[in-house]
Amino acid sequence: MKTLLSLAFHSAWNRKGTLMLMVVSIALSVMLLLGVEQLRAGVRNGFSQSVSGTDLVIGARTSPIQLMLYAVFRLGDATHNMHWSSFEKLAGRPAVAFAIPISLGDSHQGFPVIGTQLSYFEHFRYGDKRVLEFMQGAPFADIFDTVIGAEVAEQLNYSLNTEIILSHGQGVHRLAEHEDKPFRVVGILKRTGTPVDRSIHVSLAAIEAIHLDWQAGAPMPGVSIPAQYVKKFNLQPKEITAVLIGLKSRSGVFQMQRYVNNFQDEPLLAVLPGVALGELWSIVSVVEKTLLAVSALVVTVGLSGLVAVVLAGLGERRRELAVLRSVGAGPLLVFMLLAIEGLLVVLLGALLGTLAVVAASSLAAPFLQAKFGLTVVFSGLTTQTQLLLAAVILAGALVSLIPGYRAYRMSLTDGLMPRL
Repeated sequence: MKTLLSLAFHSAWNRKGTLMLMVVSIALSVMLLLGVEQLRAGVRNGFSQSVSGTDLVIGARTSPIQLMLYAVFRLGDATHNMHWSSFEKLAGRPAVAFAIPISLGDSHQGFPVIGTQLSYFEHFRYGDKRVLEFMQGAPFADIFDTVIGAEVAEQLNYSLNTEIILSHGQGVHRLAEHEDKPFRVVGILKRTGTPVDRSIHVSLAAIEAIHLDWQAGAPMPGVSIPAQYVKKFNLQPKEITAVLIGLKSRSGVFQMQRYVNNFQDEPLLAVLPGVALGELWSIVSVVEKTLLAVSALVVTVGLSGLVAVVLAGLGERRRELAVLRSVGAGPLLVFMLLAIEGLLVVLLGALLGTLAVVAASSLAAPFLQAKFGLTVVFSGLTTQTQLLLAAVILAGALVSLIPGYRAYRMSLTDGLMPRL
């Protein structure tokens, strides 16, 4: 076997130029396949960890996916709100460690406005229980202060002390504006790779203040309350959209969920973020399957090229194979020689592709984290990655049998006979 491997290596080395091109082709194919898998895992991890450290998301009764869409991803509208008194009862439960109220419904140039409390900046977690950090400024302190996400600041070119006007309703089309009550940017959050980046945060009191002279979604005719007088009114909210609950002990999560789902004051729904996000990912996961399919097709093309190159080279190697046969090499040895050559090319290409993914992950990770908030860390070959590599090598071993079989069928007489 050692002699056969040495012979296969030296035979391949004599055609190193052509075979190295195939090695590069297979390495790029493997790099694409593993890179897509690595990126897919990073995106899925970021998707599933858009909110972490929160045990329950609670809102008016609806479907779990719809509740997660508007409460976490700021997509769509809530069918109903929940009463402030219900929030106070839930927040006052002995098992509750923190409760973050969320009020939705307004926007600014297509970005959602989130009404909340200072507890949001203290207790909200994302990713691997990472805290929200400020790139500039600090949390809101006054009624008309606002904290914006990194993407809002980047796309709209906002900085500290920029004055912004909120719009009633959500969307990018022309909406009724609260132009008599402008806000001032006092904080810009670091990029997180979550919907927080696209959010504009204000206090719950601010949400009440801008709607003091509004009714049924429109300004009240002949009524205008200037911004300097809003503090004279009771700005405690009557309703909120949802609440993020963290428990002192996760062992009580199902008990708390049953309590909320059977809440007597109004119909509410409590969902476990991890379960609901898993269901939501299963809906949108067709994209990752498509990317993997395209990558697998590229690998298939690379392996097909290997077979084509080796088969095309057999015509030039007929005398070489005939000499081997004439010195006692049997058909099986010739078959194994060609198969091993192809397998060596596949193994080398797979190795180079894997090393390229490791290097690219290390170099691109800081950029992806800073620019997109996407955490992609190569911490070794995962089970899925190992299976993909094994599949590529197995497929390479199988396609290497094709030129080996073709050489096997070449007769000694055919190899020595000059072609007319």
